[in-house]
Amino acid sequence: MTSVIRTNALVKRYRSLTALDGVALEVQEGAVYALVGQNGAGKTTAIKILMNLISATSGAAEVLGTDSRKIRGKAYAQIGYVSENQEIPEWMKVGALLDYLRPFYPTWDNSLEQSLVKQFDLPLDRRIKALSRGMKMKLALASALAFHPRLIVLDEPFGGLDPLVRDQLIEGLLERAAESTIFLSSHDLAEIESFSSHVGYLDSGKLLFSEEMSSLATRFREVELTRETDQPLPSPLPDAWLQPKTSGTLVRFVESRFDEQKTPAEIQRVFGNVKDIQYRPLSLRAIFLALARKTEEV
Repeated sequence: MTSVIRTNALVKRYRSLTALDGVALEVQEGAVYALVGQNGAGKTTAIKILMNLISATSGAAEVLGTDSRKIRGKAYAQIGYVSENQEIPEWMKVGALLDYLRPFYPTWDNSLEQSLVKQFDLPLDRRIKALSRGMKMKLALASALAFHPRLIVLDEPFGGLDPLVRDQLIEGLLERAAESTIFLSSHDLAEIESFSSHVGYLDSGKLLFSEEMSSLATRFREVELTRETDQPLPSPLPDAWLQPKTSGTLVRFVESRFDEQKTPAEIQRVFGNVKDIQYRPLSLRAIFLALARKTEEV
């Protein structure tokens, strides 16, 4: 498949701060790729480099087969970009902004524009400064979708929005997913889990993993087992076991490399015979928290 986004050993430093540390990721055509991580992890920095809004310290990034440093002018006619802090000329009316943008995009679809205006209930005769934050995000997204972009890039699009507005934005995105690749960063893990096909996890500028959502859900499990006797946890435990806890004979941990054959064998090797073992799937939020707590302990 064709790579729409590719980075190699991407580094961004601000004096003593390393915002990105050797990031290598690849986003395939047709993916809905979510980049997650705590505040300050480097998500917005990565997106700004991809959009050629800031320069990398070293490494390389490509967008739609083009060096990101050359993304300018006509290249944006293939990219729909929406940022949480995106500036919109608030003195303009909604309809006037759409009229202004239309000529810049050869593939602008007037019928799609009208459909998005109706879907998002955008007031064409109202000044942008009078809109709520949610309505401004709807306007920004409508402007980014109306020209059938090959790539849609969204930087924290759901932050601070009420559930109804989030649902409307996601619905609008998913209707375009068949013709576009979507790359977004967000803290709204529950919403991301509901529609993303791939996920990458950034921590302190390092990409800890990048994989299909289905693969991630398969390899993480909460494990609960009951030992025959009450005793301290053995040490060391396997590195893939996160957040080990014990209460009497009960032991819980998160297995980050779950395998139907290998995990039970590893449990028997570490604990010997146990009375009961249960494996439970984890939500993306629970996986995120387990990984975040692991890095805090290092």
